[in-house]
Amino acid sequence: MSRLATAGESATLSKELTDFLIEFSIGLHKNAIYPAGHPLLENTTTDLSARLAALLRERAALSLGVARHQLIIEGVATDEGNPVLRELANRLHKHHLGAVKFSVGVTEDELTDMLSTVSVDAGRLPRPLGLEGPEVLTQWPHIRLFPLTFAQLQLLEEDPNAGDEDDDGQKASGSRAAALWVGLARAALVAQADKLDTDDPAGVDPAVVAQAIEEHKRDAAYDQVVVGYLLQIAEELKHKSGREAAALQRRISQLIAQLSPATLERLVRMGGNRKQQQKFVLDAAQGMALDAVIELVRAASESSGQNVSHSMVRMLSKLATHAESGPSTTRTQADGALRDQVKKLMEGWALDDPNPDGYREALEKMARAEPQQRTVEHSFPIEPERLLAMGLEIETLGDQVWRSADVMAQRSDVAPLLNLVDNAPSLWMRDALWRHVATPQQLRLQLALEPLPVATLERIVRRMGVAAADALLDAFEEATDERRQQSLAQLLERIGPAAGPEILARLPGMRWTLLRPLLALLGRHPEWACGFDAAQWMDHPDAAVRRETLRQLLRAPQTRDAAIVRALADADEGNVRLGLGAAMTNCPHDAALVLRTRADEALLSPDLRALGIRALSSDRATDTPTWLANRVVKVGKLIKREALVGKSPEMLAALEGLAIHWRTHPAAKQPLALAAASGDVEIVAAAAMTARPRSETPSAGEPLIAVDTDAEMA
Repeated sequence: MSRLATAGESATLSKELTDFLIEFSIGLHKNAIYPAGHPLLENTTTDLSARLAALLRERAALSLGVARHQLIIEGVATDEGNPVLRELANRLHKHHLGAVKFSVGVTEDELTDMLSTVSVDAGRLPRPLGLEGPEVLTQWPHIRLFPLTFAQLQLLEEDPNAGDEDDDGQKASGSRAAALWVGLARAALVAQADKLDTDDPAGVDPAVVAQAIEEHKRDAAYDQVVVGYLLQIAEELKHKSGREAAALQRRISQLIAQLSPATLERLVRMGGNRKQQQKFVLDAAQGMALDAVIELVRAASESSGQNVSHSMVRMLSKLATHAESGPSTTRTQADGALRDQVKKLMEGWALDDPNPDGYREALEKMARAEPQQRTVEHSFPIEPERLLAMGLEIETLGDQVWRSADVMAQRSDVAPLLNLVDNAPSLWMRDALWRHVATPQQLRLQLALEPLPVATLERIVRRMGVAAADALLDAFEEATDERRQQSLAQLLERIGPAAGPEILARLPGMRWTLLRPLLALLGRHPEWACGFDAAQWMDHPDAAVRRETLRQLLRAPQTRDAAIVRALADADEGNVRLGLGAAMTNCPHDAALVLRTRADEALLSPDLRALGIRALSSDRATDTPTWLANRVVKVGKLIKREALVGKSPEMLAALEGLAIHWRTHPAAKQPLALAAASGDVEIVAAAAMTARPRSETPSAGEPLIAVDTDAEMA
């Protein structure tokens, strides 16, 4: 896998930024292995907050781009060989996060909550954080998580026909291409951070980025960061091919086309000495679009004090025209000839234009002229758009109009056809054409495309209604990509209540991996009243299906207690953890009995057993304090004297339960006294625990204990 240029190769990462990243990685690691409130976490957030505050005094925001094994910060990538930073990048990448942004004003509480949220292993969550919605990614005022899959960039689309052995390489390449472009956009818009919104497709538009570079005052540091990304992108395009590289090539070429000659010259000059500038142009010549290559050649000639002859520029322009729109037999030759000429040109030039202005203008017009060699198809192009527009204008639906609509409907992009239909002046024509276009056959053609044309599909589904359900469900069953499944589920949701019975009819024959998103969809819409009952899936063999069922039943007050008991008795640790989270507040007595049974079960991890003891400690059964005390103290065999048992997560959990819920009970006095007299810091801290008020947002991975003080006193 190719990697990003690291600090020390093309730029230097400052000590302050390096220390901050290391502190960030250590903070996540500590939060992953220690529960909230642990003494070792006390100074972690404080130190990280201090370093971040020092960095934000010099900048409006600090953004981290995420690759598989590297981070990109201010145009510089971290070293893959650094194990601490590599672990940080890998942890964020597993959560499908593409960037993390810290803004001025971030508080220590926000950092604490963010560290607690991101530190949870992605495998223990229903899905990675990057696949969650804005309510998770933007839950903090001054910290924002950006998903790895920036759909509007269209740089991360995977090839469904690729073999498994190529998956890692393709994903890494896509991640790197996306990271480079987003990093360039963020660097360019550093003074206009509010313009860069990854939820807004225009936020990373090349025109917006180019405008920001044009409007920014001359600043060496700003230019160096932008040029750093341009150099990395040129290097990337030199060695990469495929859709990811094509998308990146298109965007960087549009960006260069939008920049003025003066700005482009300034950026090329910042690229280093003459040798480095030549390398930049040569790399660009091997990978970028031809019009961008020509602009860079002009800028390089101006910045180096040399002069490319106007005749040479015209020849290059003519070659570019033939390479882009000439006959297929000459495109490859013209493309190769242009890039070869640029390579030779870099060896040196010094020639003024000897031609008169009028002659020069005539030659430039000739250079811009389209090639005259045409195939039969090009000589007599069919213009169905024009015929359809004319028919709509005169309000006549004849054979030519229907044939034009059929021709346009056979294209992969039917958006122009739908636009013409929607803009029909007469309602009867609009309805007639929509009935002709919005058919199951047309829907299946669109569903077979990669990537899915979601906007077009939404328009067709809105017109077809429940008639689109069969095709959508067929496509859903064939989808192997989670993003594709999510898009199809959203399209099914747009059908409304009529989709409920159609989904229910398909559920029994669905693959297990497809059941969870459909069950979640039905659970979100109880108002559909389609006869869906989540309880019937409680005994499904797949743990993910049971987890979704339990999640829905836990939300309903009438089924909450029974669902907690079922979750705690489940063989899957994820489902047990889900039940523990619900049992932490007002644990039902039946659930407490299950937890007592599983408290010594070796199949459960120690942390789950400890959480179970914390949960059952709130059970108001009369024998609860005695049961807890027996897990804290033991009686010697020879000298019949009580002493503390060996320290373990379970022992500490039982001690905390006594301290929080049963402090005044006679059975708790001796264990608490022995613990308070212990020299162990953790045991003393557990014995000193008191009831905590309920928080709106519990720390991820540790459900919150809520206690009724009046009940305690009783």
